Amino acid sequence: MIDDETRYRAVDSRDARFDGVFFTAVTSTGIYCRPSCPAVTPKRANCTFYPTAAAAQGAGFRACRRCRPDSVPGSPEWNHRADLVGRAMRLIGDGVVDREGVAGLATRLGYSARQLQRQLTAELGAGPIALARAQRAQAARVLLQTTELPVTEVAFAAGFASVRQFNDTVREVYDRTPSGLRAEVRGRAGRPGGAGPGSLSLRLAYRGAIDTEHLMDFLALRAVPGVEEVVPGPRGVRSYRRTLALPHGRAIAEVDTLAPGERADRGWLDCRLQLTDLRDLTTAVHRLRALFDLDADPQAVAEQLGRHAALGPLVARRPGLRSPGHVDPHELAVRAVLGQQITVAAARTLAGRLAARYGTVLGEPSGGLTVLFPTAEALATADPADLAMPVSRQNALRGLCAALADGSVRLDPGVDREQAAAQLLALRGIGPWTVGYLRMRALGDPDVFLPGDAGVRHGLQRLGLSGDPKAAALVAAEWAPWRSYAVHQLWALTGE
Repeated sequence: MIDDETRYRAVDSRDARFDGVFFTAVTSTGIYCRPSCPAVTPKRANCTFYPTAAAAQGAGFRACRRCRPDSVPGSPEWNHRADLVGRAMRLIGDGVVDREGVAGLATRLGYSARQLQRQLTAELGAGPIALARAQRAQAARVLLQTTELPVTEVAFAAGFASVRQFNDTVREVYDRTPSGLRAEVRGRAGRPGGAGPGSLSLRLAYRGAIDTEHLMDFLALRAVPGVEEVVPGPRGVRSYRRTLALPHGRAIAEVDTLAPGERADRGWLDCRLQLTDLRDLTTAVHRLRALFDLDADPQAVAEQLGRHAALGPLVARRPGLRSPGHVDPHELAVRAVLGQQITVAAARTLAGRLAARYGTVLGEPSGGLTVLFPTAEALATADPADLAMPVSRQNALRGLCAALADGSVRLDPGVDREQAAAQLLALRGIGPWTVGYLRMRALGDPDVFLPGDAGVRHGLQRLGLSGDPKAAALVAAEWAPWRSYAVHQLWALTGE
């Protein structure tokens, strides 16, 4: 928790680490900014601080045109908080309010709509409708400024129920009409634009430094043929490409690494999306951000892990290392079971065969991308002849897929992690390593340690520490609440 004086010092020093953690509203100008806004620092008496952009908008402030506070990384709080507010924010980010309304959000969380409204408003200064509205406004700005869609189509693609609601929101948030907001970028050199309907180019913001080489190596090693690929690009950049199954359609996503020699704290990754339905924009971006762990606070992680005598030098050598999540928890759960007791390469090959056999084929291939990963429903009844694994693991896979398909096990962004872990462990053939791996990646838990993992054990031994699971778990207690990042440090060391 930080107080207002600390917030003002962050604003005065233009500290980008706090971008997305809070927002500064300036009463003398009627605008709100990110803490790192390059404008002249306002007087302390004119500053009011809000925990969310929605709260600032609700208080009557409009977004600064200079620092674009709506495009900051999300608060790192939503990565590690397991309470109602944290779970709600993850679901709102995934677009649940737009698809299912407040009632659907409350049902997923197991609370009444009134309780949910009261708690979010008390802590964040805005309820679920206002928080979702702020997301829609950002999606509208992206569509207006990166596509040639007619304004009326942008309104519905961004999730607004009517053109009037869309116009009113854009005017209130940006102090511009939609046409005026679009005109701001017309004529600029290098203006991003799609190659066709549904094509968008955008930037995914992050805070601090980022180690994109580790991210790309990690994803490339596990890339499922036909579903994912890592390809070389110009200037030494690599691109991660994959198919996405989204609520309204499908997509192909591409995210680039930083170029060799480029500053690790540049602040954004280049991303391209090809959506069959533009209503999926917010959800696609949210899931890609989770995959690349872009809302993390690497300085907080480094401060904790760096104190350890053995791990500290490793952390200093790899600044900005992230803990990758995933775009589809069900897909990751299937792949985790496929990978039990076999090599990563063998698991990738098996997953590729299942994708080719049971996945939905794209209408037109895109490079090496040809299919969507199979659904849990499709794999629950897979032919045993297609499952090249022991019968016990076949049964574990079918049992998991059946539980995911009927909802008896939930892995959505708002699920209670402890409850999900207990449900998974109750399934036959699902052990602690699989549950821990899913907590770390599918559920985005930043504080998971895998003491029985071979890569973790080898990494510990290379640091001169005991690889014994019990001894390792005791050592790792010092690394809380960022043990997932310690696991990736150890995996990276083992991979060297």
